Amino acid sequence: MKLFWNKCENDMEYKLESVDLNDKHFDDLSGVYVIWTNVNDRSVIRVGQGNISKWLYKHRNDPNIIKYKKDGTLLVSWAAVPDGLQEGVEAYLAHKLRPLEGVRFPIDCLIPVNLPGEV
Repeated sequence: MKLFWNKCENDMEYKLESVDLNDKHFDDLSGVYVIWTNVNDRSVIRVGQGNISKWLYKHRNDPNIIKYKKDGTLLVSWAAVPDGLQEGVEAYLAHKLRPLEGVRFPIDCLIPVNLPGEV
């Protein structure tokens, strides 16, 4: 499945702390997201699914997520995915990206997708 990963117009990643979650773009936007750091190995911190603005707002204020900001910036990208496919896409992303936070996901329902930054 080919996803369109959202990023800034100038091809730079979004900073988790500065995304305008009140923008109309997020009205009823449901899909998957990836949060990572911009330091050294660009570790993936969290992948998730559901209402994008709700979850990004929650993660902005979650000590388990923001503790990774200490050495750099937290970056984020998201993609719209139909509700019935989100679980399988999220499981695939977690399996491929090995996030540092979040629950572990079953591997029997993986839906392969392109990763953020891949064409």
